[in-house]
Amino acid sequence: MKHDTARTDWTMEEARAIHALPFPDLIARAQSVHRAHFDPTAIETASLLSIKTGGCPEDCGYCSQSAHYDSGVKATKLMTTEAVIAAAKRAKQSGAQRFCMGAAWRSPRDRDMDSLCDMVRGVSELGLETCMTLGMLSPQQVARLKAAGLDFYNHNIDTSPAYYSKVATTRTMQDRLETVGHVREGGIRVCCGGILGMGEAEEDRIAMLVTLATLPTHPDSVPINLWNTVEGVPVQDRAKPVDPFALVRLVALARILMPASVVRLSAGRSRMSDELQALCFLAGANSIFVGARLLTTGNPDAEQDKELLKRLGMYIASVEERATLSAAE
Repeated sequence: MKHDTARTDWTMEEARAIHALPFPDLIARAQSVHRAHFDPTAIETASLLSIKTGGCPEDCGYCSQSAHYDSGVKATKLMTTEAVIAAAKRAKQSGAQRFCMGAAWRSPRDRDMDSLCDMVRGVSELGLETCMTLGMLSPQQVARLKAAGLDFYNHNIDTSPAYYSKVATTRTMQDRLETVGHVREGGIRVCCGGILGMGEAEEDRIAMLVTLATLPTHPDSVPINLWNTVEGVPVQDRAKPVDPFALVRLVALARILMPASVVRLSAGRSRMSDELQALCFLAGANSIFVGARLLTTGNPDAEQDKELLKRLGMYIASVEERATLSAAE
């Protein structure tokens, strides 16, 4: 596999033109880029656990865990390290290679950092890659998580800079990008993507990807989420179903703009047909979440995923194999 230098100077005009290509041409270009950087038959898997649910002070209009809305989600305390490690063991048995831990916070409190670092160390000792999403981080908190061995940090930008204020007001897009910068500068790999179906325009979806593709360094992982219906939150009133081909086009655009990034089909996959998922893989998606739940929403059954990959002649690549492939580039 050959690695071309990833561009970070994409323009909206270029992205629009790629996005608007005839579907066969777009898929062919995305598949060509994908094959230049990855084994097109290999899939990465991750599992996601809510280690602290609900009661978040942020007002993100899509989120069932915000304290601003009555969504029926009850606030919980931070899980114990032992409970998290037990969940990680189950995730590994179900086929997960990476274990992601999410907490509904604006940012972690310093008094919780010891427990969080213990969780990272405990999960890493199981042979799983580690990922956390805890809200905004200071450089000092990044340094502690890095020292504990955290591999990835997820902090999505959610949508375009222009649409962001329609989604949340308690933090800004710049706040999110600042945390992404702290994480990257602290030596932790970045997982950063967005959500489709919150009432945004096609232009916003393209702009979201351009924002990521023009960061100084592309995110290592780019999760693409479909918004899941949540009663009681503002986005519910303006949410619109995402056309399946629009999703595939976004996946293909992400692959072309960020050729060496892993593109993950994340939330909303339980509503995707096998055929739609196959098209997304063809367009360059090469990672999925496995397990029955993603924080507070459902996800396809692990056996269902294994059967789909078998039917497609695809396979789950081990962490060691992916490292070997990456080194070969």
